[in-house]
Parts: sequence; structure tokens; C-alpha cells
Amino acid sequence: MSKFIVGLTGGIGSGKTTVANLFAAQGITLVDADIVARDVVAQGSVGLKAIEAHFGAEILTPEGELDRAKLRQQIFNHPDEREWLNQLLHPMIRAEMLAQVEKATSAYVIMVVPLLFENGLDRLVNRTLVVDISPELQVKRTVKRDNVDVSQVNNIINSQCSRSEKLAKADDVIDNQGEISSLKRQVLALHQHYLQLSGNDNAYD
Repeated sequence: MSKFIVGLTGGIGSGKTTVANLFAAQGITLVDADIVARDVVAQGSVGLKAIEAHFGAEILTPEGELDRAKLRQQIFNHPDEREWLNQLLHPMIRAEMLAQVEKATSAYVIMVVPLLFENGLDRLVNRTLVVDISPELQVKRTVKRDNVDVSQVNNIINSQCSRSEKLAKADDVIDNQGEISSLKRQVLALHQHYLQLSGNDNAYD
């Protein structure tokens, strides 16, 4: 692929969105897996029609949108149904993300993927960037942000790649345990680095 892609990831509550937005402020296009995942099951989409055909019309809200709570119930205790859903959606999400990368006009592209390593999407990128914070800080920030209990946050953390695994696989790491000024400095330094790696270091002269 001609476009230089940086895969941005990190555990829940690590600050991926904040970091992504700092890159966007430098004129870099973001391709967000979470947004794409919602789009491929939007009302009227091929993805939603396939889900309705498989699970029945009761999987929809009265407005004709995907009832995510019902879908979660359907797949929670049924690994085969979860696998069917993944087989349907993952290729769609991947194809749409790559299409957005191709349309991007910025010097490089940031692909924001919470489960970059878990879903093997690191194979699609030239460089991986992990936003790192301690598990204790993850719990504290997520509980405050989402108003959920600690056990829920710990369950999510335990379902993801461990901190040590992410750091071992990362090409670059941003430490997000300090002030926003430190975060901005790290992003600007990496921005210059990625401009060089992508061969566009003169793009903003």
C-alpha cells in the first residue's frame, strides 16, 4: 500500500482519542475502527440486513436500527454466534478502513483501533503506536468517565492484550500518565518522525 499507516492503540481509558485528536490537529487524517464498526451496521446497510436475516427482526429497535443490547445477549453465551458475527463484520470493517486510508490526502494516516493486536489488524499498518498508562490509572479514569464499577473495567482490561504484550509489540509508545503538555510534546515529536518515515518531511515546510 502506498499510504504510510500508523496503527494507534491502547487499553480502555488510556487516552487514545485525546492522542488521535492531537495528531488530527496537525492535519493528519484519522480512520477510527469504532466509527467504521458503527457505520457498517447502520440503518439500511448490508451488514444490518445480514444480521436481521440471521437473528430475525427482533434484533432491531422499533425505529429499524440495530438493538445492540439484544445483539450482545444473543452472542454473549453463544461462541458460534459471536464467531458468525465476527466473520460477517470484520472483513467489512477492514475493507472500509482501507478504503478511507486510500482516500486520505494527509502525509500519513492514523488508524485508531482499540483491538489492533487482538484482531490482527497490526498487519495492515506500517508502524504501531501504543498509548500507555498503568492499570490502576486505567481503572480510575474509566470509572470516572463512564460511571461504571471497578469490576466491569477490570473485566474489560483482562479481556484485552496485557500491558506487557502491547508494549512488546509496539514500535512507538506514548506515556499518558502525566500532564497534557507532556502528551502534546510526545505527539509533536512522533509527528515529525512519521513525516520522515513516510517520506513527507518536507510536506509542511
